[in-house]
Amino acid sequence: MTKEKSEPEAVALAVEPGVQRPRERIFVCAQDLFHRRGIRGVGVDAIAEAAGTNKMTLYRHFGSKDELILEYLNYKGRKSDEVWTEIEAASPGDPIGQLYGFVDKAAKFIAEDERGCDLANAAVELTEEGHPGLRVIEEFKVRQRDRLARLCGAAGASRPELLADALVLLIEGARVSRRSVGTEGPSANLVRTSKAVIASFGVPPRTKHRSQPKAANRRIHRGK
Repeated sequence: MTKEKSEPEAVALAVEPGVQRPRERIFVCAQDLFHRRGIRGVGVDAIAEAAGTNKMTLYRHFGSKDELILEYLNYKGRKSDEVWTEIEAASPGDPIGQLYGFVDKAAKFIAEDERGCDLANAAVELTEEGHPGLRVIEEFKVRQRDRLARLCGAAGASRPELLADALVLLIEGARVSRRSVGTEGPSANLVRTSKAVIASFGVPPRTKHRSQPKAANRRIHRGK
């Protein structure tokens, strides 16, 4: 039987090879601990220890734990933007393919990581009114929802705004279900349920060979 690693050892594995500067080590360890234990479940002592440094050095690079939290939340937002880039690259010029790709990506992340969305988790933990992290989370969630609504429109959905809201609620609910009852619960049906909802808004199924979605073709013909 393989001996289970202690938490400091496990966190140390999260530090990317070649990262030597204290600020980078601190942030890499902090984002790993925040993800696994929650931002309120981790103190600066634990972060400094995992990074192989001390609190004085941590505060020299990050004025407070809140500053570190803000950088963490913004980092997670940027990582999400990278996922959108991957979705677009997988189905270039095909909004229908991208819409179904978005659902597939969400389902994959939910199945593989029980912790769910870091920003949604942080929104629950940050109970102080006016905490700057809440603004970051709100702006990110609104931006993501609006981006999804535009994609639903490009895919030909009859009511893209409503479809986007429905998909957001399905995905957020699947994350909670995954956390509470595991991968065999309702979250296992996220893709199937989402496809049914998408179809109910008039978006056709994804095909392997589509140069342009039907909705886009109709717009092109009308413009001639």
